[in-house]
Amino acid sequence: QVQVVESGGDLVQAGGSLRLSCTVSGLTFADLNMAWFRQSPGKEREGVSCIKWHGRNRYYTDSVKGRFTISRDNAVNALYLQMNLLKPEDTAMYYCAPGVNCDGSWYQTIYRGQGTQVTVSS
Repeated sequence: QVQVVESGGDLVQAGGSLRLSCTVSGLTFADLNMAWFRQSPGKEREGVSCIKWHGRNRYYTDSVKGRFTISRDNAVNALYLQMNLLKPEDTAMYYCAPGVNCDGSWYQTIYRGQGTQVTVSS
């Protein structure tokens, strides 16, 4: 049984930092590209960042470049998103996406967790 569990979301002030985590079980994590995407009420899903299975290639949407860092630890089946200099527009539910194509859509996954809420106050 596949389980995807995101954590680390919180309410923070603008300019603050958060570190999101995602653990995956039931899949061969080390073989999978992984991504983070976010969604706010009334808005489209937005791919935030993607990392290839080996960790050597990382991609970011323009709005988070220089502020967010994606990383992974294949030894513990974990994906991370370090979020610095947070802005109110970063407010969203954040999800991790196992098995995506980093050269395509970063939210096209058949596995989805419950997400973790990030709220940035101004």
